[in-house]
Amino acid sequence: MNKKLIFISGYAKLPNGTTAHEVYGGLILGLGVNRETGDIVDCECSLVTQIARKFIADLMVGQNLNNILTIEQAINEQYYGAAKKAIISALGICGEKFRQIQKNSDIEDELH
Repeated sequence: MNKKLIFISGYAKLPNGTTAHEVYGGLILGLGVNRETGDIVDCECSLVTQIARKFIADLMVGQNLNNILTIEQAINEQYYGAAKKAIISALGICGEKFRQIQKNSDIEDELH
């Protein structure tokens, strides 16, 4: 396995009454990310329909977690499902985790 690749996940509450809320209880966004660059190389989320999962993956793969506002803008302009706010929230959590990983990596580099 490529050691530069890391997995980051984010969780967010979905609106009551949505199918994904009834099935999963919340939205889970999982990202395969290049640790060094922040490039998103894989994406999966717990939306119910295959088209929605593929659509979100297509929006995210090739983007960079260092440019979260660009990803959010694409979601706002192109995704009109009920889970929009949850997807953006889960993405924000993933971005925060990535920044923390980067910060810890920088500290480790300074110690060595």
